[in-house]
Amino acid sequence: MSDAHRLLKTLQSAEAGEDDRPLSVSARLGRLQFHHSGKFRVLQLADVQEGPKVSPDTIRLIAAACDAARPDLVVFTGNQIAGYDTAFEKTFRKRRWSTPLDSVYSAGLSMGRWVGDAIQGLTPGSKKPGGQQLQRGDSATNPGALSAQPVQGPELRRERELQASADAVRHTISQIVAPLVERGIPFAVTYGNHDFQCGLDTDQMDAIYREFPGCLNPESNASSRPDLPRPLPASQMADQKAYVCEPGTFALPVADAQGQKQLMSLVLVDSGDYDRQGGYGSPSRRALDFLLQVPSFNGKPSMAFQHMPIPQFYQLLQPVPSTTANAIQGYRSFDSACYVLDESKTLPGSFLGEGVSCPDHDSGEFAILKKAGYFALFAGHDHRNGFVGTVDGITLGATPTCGFGSYGPIPAKRSARLFEFDVRHPYQPRTQLLEFGQIVGRPSSNKAYTFAMSHVPTSKGEAFDLLRKPGLVAGSVATLAASYIASIGSRYKRPE
Repeated sequence: MSDAHRLLKTLQSAEAGEDDRPLSVSARLGRLQFHHSGKFRVLQLADVQEGPKVSPDTIRLIAAACDAARPDLVVFTGNQIAGYDTAFEKTFRKRRWSTPLDSVYSAGLSMGRWVGDAIQGLTPGSKKPGGQQLQRGDSATNPGALSAQPVQGPELRRERELQASADAVRHTISQIVAPLVERGIPFAVTYGNHDFQCGLDTDQMDAIYREFPGCLNPESNASSRPDLPRPLPASQMADQKAYVCEPGTFALPVADAQGQKQLMSLVLVDSGDYDRQGGYGSPSRRALDFLLQVPSFNGKPSMAFQHMPIPQFYQLLQPVPSTTANAIQGYRSFDSACYVLDESKTLPGSFLGEGVSCPDHDSGEFAILKKAGYFALFAGHDHRNGFVGTVDGITLGATPTCGFGSYGPIPAKRSARLFEFDVRHPYQPRTQLLEFGQIVGRPSSNKAYTFAMSHVPTSKGEAFDLLRKPGLVAGSVATLAASYIASIGSRYKRPE
């Protein structure tokens, strides 16, 4: 939708006296709820992955997707923050266990106590401030010693650095959620493998997201009871509640069209970041237990959203010889084979542009989903993948990046994913990618996008159009351009 078209719609709404009404029907009703029409819509935004200088095209895609889909809820499935951005260089941590900051977070100490001699690069036998030698057991090797002998100078400096990073995160989030806030669309957030790298922990980022109207992330702590629904006072949805496990892991009940009973739940899962043994991590034990419990809270099936795909995504792929056209090598524990999509298991319009970057080991999450009666799991993480299929009765889906600040498919294929639920069959939602080339057009910047797709889909598009508007199928020019770029592009290794 063009800016002129959007302005016209705004003027028309103003003339009709509806300019202050939220775009989200659920926001108007005060709870996540099916409409009287029998529909309920969710928009997934995966891998925004931006720093404080957010690409204008990322915002254009988010805004256009909201206007086209008119969702009840927007779900961010992790890596909203590019934690490796230079804006966070003073607080950057590559892994949670790689800096003194992380060891103190795990010990539950406050921000002001973790800074010590280790931050100054001191080792046993070197000089502490004041000329004393640093002994084993002092703060470089024992974070608990920090509170006994605080170092005011470095402590103050580090607090200022963390505050600067928090301000940069807040500035980034304010731009990302602005199209939602302006339109009155509620949103929920989970986390990926890059968010924490900015130096803030997930509970700190959670608190920042809750500063913005419409955020449905509940407050949580170690004593939170997951079986007791909690109100969401910061969400501006008076009747909405959530079941909470930990930051980034919670469940949002969705009511029927009368708002009288729960019909299903949407569950967000913090799927972890990195594994100490290498590769990507998995949800915490507490999160996995929560996944198992959620359907019993209301007796209804649930759908899960998270950042990381799981190994069962490979069951939607077909192993092929490496000489096969458009074959993609698997990732880590799957790298001994090459794959293409199994078209007998995946929906038309699906595409595979990189190996599925899942954890090396099966955490048992898929078995939990089956046992608990989940009907779907959708993830992000793999910026170039956009496919949907069914494994053992559970719909699994990969959603490509919606951001323009990192690698991904060609600009036209960067997307948001729309889900439309129907009250007559609520556990069989239809889904469609809302692609930049279809709903926005051409990129506004002069940036040369060299991160080509490894595979150009052979199908002409989705089998149906949830927006029910003509002219949204990508044209042959875009397909030819994608083929050309793919032919000259080299594979891109994701930042880890």
